[in-house]
Amino acid sequence: MSDDPGMERSRELLRRHQEHTTREPHTFTALRKKWDVFPGVFSPEFTPVTAMFTTWLPYPPDGAFLEVGSGTGVTAVWAALQGCRRVVALDINPAAVENTRANACRHDVSDRVTVLHSDLFDALPPDVVFDVIFWNSNYVEPPADFSLDTMLHHAFFDPGYAAHRRFLAEAPAHLAPDGRLLLGFSDVGNHELLRQLCDTYGLTLSTLRSEVRELHMTVEFQLLELTPARHRP
Repeated sequence: MSDDPGMERSRELLRRHQEHTTREPHTFTALRKKWDVFPGVFSPEFTPVTAMFTTWLPYPPDGAFLEVGSGTGVTAVWAALQGCRRVVALDINPAAVENTRANACRHDVSDRVTVLHSDLFDALPPDVVFDVIFWNSNYVEPPADFSLDTMLHHAFFDPGYAAHRRFLAEAPAHLAPDGRLLLGFSDVGNHELLRQLCDTYGLTLSTLRSEVRELHMTVEFQLLELTPARHRP
């Protein structure tokens, strides 16, 4: 898949991240605030996507917000700063878990942000529900035998869309009756397969917002909503 532009861009972003894995923790600026970033964690320094989705999301006032794949914790912390009463942040990367906790502390929202080491929803009790669930997904689809050699690989690549399949299958069980399920995606992801999977799991797919950015290539970032059948009018 060396001729796949999305794959090549993600490999380049991964390389840039890996060059910084031996550095000490440092700070960056996003959304007019300072944030810590730890070595080995996906950093919003190298792509506009985190800040973009964070400002697009509909945060439930005094509600419960779940972020899957929190990374540095920008979106989870921002949710608390926007008035969410309860925020839970999940990440498969132990360094990202600590990074999110550090930024929750930096911005004085540790009392409202719970951070768990989790492969998707594994660490959640089965009966806990949220008003909004969001995942800025690893939408680049490499071959099914592609090896996820480091924690950073999980931030970019989803071989066979195995993680997307689990997310679509398991997320609706954690939605409140009027809850919203949101996915950060891009036109370099496999839209055809995503739609097929949504059909399989009884989800209606719609685009809430999109924006084209000129990076190393032209990329359209998309905030998608996945509506379970029980939530349709």
